[in-house]
Amino acid sequence: MESDGEEEAAATPAAGRLKGCPELSVEGDMREMAKTAAWSVSSCKPGNGVASLRDDSLDTYWQSDGAQPHLVNIQFQKKVQLQLVVLYVDFKLDESYTPSKISIRAGDGFHNLKEIKTVDLLKPVGWVHIPLSGTDPGETFIHTFMLQIAVLANHLNGRDTHVRQIKIYGPRPNPVPHQPFHFTSRECIMYSTIR
Repeated sequence: MESDGEEEAAATPAAGRLKGCPELSVEGDMREMAKTAAWSVSSCKPGNGVASLRDDSLDTYWQSDGAQPHLVNIQFQKKVQLQLVVLYVDFKLDESYTPSKISIRAGDGFHNLKEIKTVDLLKPVGWVHIPLSGTDPGETFIHTFMLQIAVLANHLNGRDTHVRQIKIYGPRPNPVPHQPFHFTSRECIMYSTIR
């Protein structure tokens, strides 16, 4: 029988190891940015490509087909601010296809990508939130033209990988320039300036 301290340690992953959340939840001041991006993958099985990552269904998945690392490339037409990568993985369903180590890279293009974060996943089931902020507390987002998600290793030494969904979030722009408040309705925005 485990003591209370041992139970807490078992329920909480070690530092830097993520487990996943059953529900997708993000702060209200963020918006999904990936709809305006061009997506590509390093390899895929027929019928399990990029479309499966973006179809909002947890029943479909991208399945890689080749040697590691397995790459998902997200390219934007202009430089964007990004705060958070959220992906859905399921160890219970996918077992050895489930990523165990992921690297997030950013840059202007394929020629100058730099690793900004590496995370270990501990048999994750659900939405895994990977903040892109640095070690500086004032640094809450990154500016980039391209984001690359690299699956470096899978659980149980699996070769190919399954990722069921990926979402990329950035800060929601303030609709009224030089306004410290974030109005959400059109009516409030309409009456927010003096004419």
